[in-house]
Amino acid sequence: VQLQASGGGLVQSGGSLRLSCAASGRTFSTYMGWFRQAPGKEREFVASIIWSSGNTYYADSVKGRFTMSQDNAKNMVYLQMNSLKPEDTAVYYCAAGRSGTYYTITGYYIWGQGTLVTVSS
Repeated sequence: VQLQASGGGLVQSGGSLRLSCAASGRTFSTYMGWFRQAPGKEREFVASIIWSSGNTYYADSVKGRFTMSQDNAKNMVYLQMNSLKPEDTAVYYCAAGRSGTYYTITGYYIWGQGTLVTVSS
């Protein structure tokens, strides 16, 4: 099973982007997440969603600006990013998790290849 993230690009500060993540097959995951990694920094949690309930969780840095959603029929998740800031510039990764904590890297066992988001000031 592979995860394919898309939708990244260059946007001005205050703009919006929508990231998509498609699974090539059944992931048998219980939750999906988005992480990001800026140059020279560690990968960090952005958002997650529980397949069964649709409950979402966000990092404080994106709360109120980003919205994660799911399409169970298409086996896809999305990340709507509004009011983007230059500090949101990073490679964004989607990931599938089954057990563990949804906000840590170790809670995920399938990772996509990443999509670059660049926010200019």
